[in-house]
Amino acid sequence: MITLYGVYRSRASRNIWALEELGLPWQLKTVIQAYRLEAKGIDPKAPGAPFNTRSPDFLRLSPAGAIPVMEDAGLILTESLAINLYLAKKAGGPLGPRDAREEALMTQWALYGATSIEEPALAIQFALAAGKPDGAEGAIAGAVDRLNRPLAVLETHLGAHSHMVGGRFTVADINMAEILRYAQGHAPLMARFPRVAGWLRLCQDRPAFRKMWAAREAEPA
Repeated sequence: MITLYGVYRSRASRNIWALEELGLPWQLKTVIQAYRLEAKGIDPKAPGAPFNTRSPDFLRLSPAGAIPVMEDAGLILTESLAINLYLAKKAGGPLGPRDAREEALMTQWALYGATSIEEPALAIQFALAAGKPDGAEGAIAGAVDRLNRPLAVLETHLGAHSHMVGGRFTVADINMAEILRYAQGHAPLMARFPRVAGWLRLCQDRPAFRKMWAAREAEPA
């Protein structure tokens, strides 16, 4: 059985969404982020502390001390996008690549999302989560400026294609949708790219996403 280490309120959400879509047997082993414990005044290295990203047993799986981590029949993967690409290929079916060409395109979009979109998108999410304190407007404006070009690429792509790869919903859509979700709360940005916004809503309307999101919302912050 596939074991996923992490919590819903982390990048593990993209893996949980994929696992729900694929119907693979899996289990979640809770590993909380150390910074969340510290915010509550708990030393993550103290005896009796909840299993967390600084626990010695977890660091043996992930020397970087980051979640999620996937374990499957001795294979350890520590990057969420790579985990999803692996899961989709392992399961086969419509979410995975049908041939080498589709596999290359799925890898391309995962790398594009990670290198060109995720960092500024996260900057928007962090600023919005902080309630736009002093200076946040400038941070959001800078992030929006950095996102204009890659989102224009996606807008053009989605003007000619219904999905990221293969004309159907695949793991490439899960990976990109979860990256873009970080910027979704900035309505003016999303309004500038209506095809991207519409595609994202369709992705998030899927039952597997809604199941994952409900569990994420129910998880303590």
